[in-house]
Amino acid sequence: MNDRPLTLMAVHAHPDDEVTSTGGVLAKYAAEGVTTIVVTCTDGRCGDGPGGVKPGQPGHDPEAVAVTRRHELEASCATLKVTHLETLGYHDSGMMGWPTNEAPGAFWAAPLDEAAGRLAALIEKYRPDVVLTYDENGGYGHPDHIQVHRVTMAAVALAPVDRVYMSALPQSAMREIGERMRELGIGLDEIESAEAQPMGWPDEKITTWVDVAPVLDQKFDALSAHASQGDGAFFIGLGRETFATVMGVETFVRVGADAGGSSVKEDDLLTGLR
Repeated sequence: MNDRPLTLMAVHAHPDDEVTSTGGVLAKYAAEGVTTIVVTCTDGRCGDGPGGVKPGQPGHDPEAVAVTRRHELEASCATLKVTHLETLGYHDSGMMGWPTNEAPGAFWAAPLDEAAGRLAALIEKYRPDVVLTYDENGGYGHPDHIQVHRVTMAAVALAPVDRVYMSALPQSAMREIGERMRELGIGLDEIESAEAQPMGWPDEKITTWVDVAPVLDQKFDALSAHASQGDGAFFIGLGRETFATVMGVETFVRVGADAGGSSVKEDDLLTGLR
């Protein structure tokens, strides 16, 4: 019998991504004695600079932004009690269509076999029982998120693991977030247009719903660590009570499961592995 602690690895694109979709499960399983690893693929240099200055605007220093975001990532992972933090060392590619997509060192431009080899080496080092990634569209079409999916799936082909999950926000949650935003007088373009093209996954295709309510204070504080970024500040600005109503469950699709039916319905990423 193998007495090695169960190990969970979450592969993410940028500093702060580790919180929004998996901060709860990272904190939850760390508290249960599970070894947790966060792999962040890019340095976040295309994020906001001081005062919210955007890439290409005066005062935006990509190198300085990357340093700031590394410190924030370390603080966030400490709050979530992450056991090991690893980075792949690629540059943030920016949004789809930006010139930074093809810049030297950009993750989007990285050869798939090279990036997958780096991640596979970490999988072999830590031997995770479960790996978390994004879906084929990266959740919302960001090139680095799409690349994370491609790289992760190629890496687990090289270094197989017991179980792979994709973060997947259900459409019901997107509707609830939209309603909460409207109640607060806040508009989100993506959510406002959801009727024309619903965001997220149909609820019936979500295989795994994990209650993370007991660790929501940690998740809130971890996101607060990313103070330089406006998107994180937006969610923190909701306050703890509203944050809890929209962030209390984290949802996933288990790769290889019957995601179109009801044969797999879990409330635990480690079902059958404990």
